[in-house]
Formats: sequence, C-alpha cells, structure tokens
Amino acid sequence: MSPILMIIIIMFSIVIWTAVARETVKSSKEINWRKTISLMSIGTLLTIVLTIQAFQNLSFSK
Repeated sequence: MSPILMIIIIMFSIVIWTAVARETVKSSKEINWRKTISLMSIGTLLTIVLTIQAFQNLSFSK
C-alpha cells in the first residue's frame, strides 16, 4: 500500500475515533446509538487494516 494512502487512512481513522469519543461523552439519553455503533464499526475496520499493514511492513529477517 502506498504511503499516501496509508496517511489518508490514518487521518480518517483519527477523525472517526474522535467522533466516537465525542459521542460517548454525552449523557445516555442524548447518545445516538445508531451513529455510535456505525462509527465504532468503521473505526474498528480501519484499525484492523492499519494493524495488518503495519505487520506486513515489519521485517522479520535476522
């Protein structure tokens, strides 16, 4: 994966997790649960992609 694409995914992931954090600090009556679950799902997917990509870029040679 190209470095530019990785930077875009990282920035998008930061924005998503910031939105999740802002949503979860609201009182339970104000939380839009559908929005929160959607954001968490997208954030988790992006985090998995970034983790897999990071491990693929590691060099395990001796």
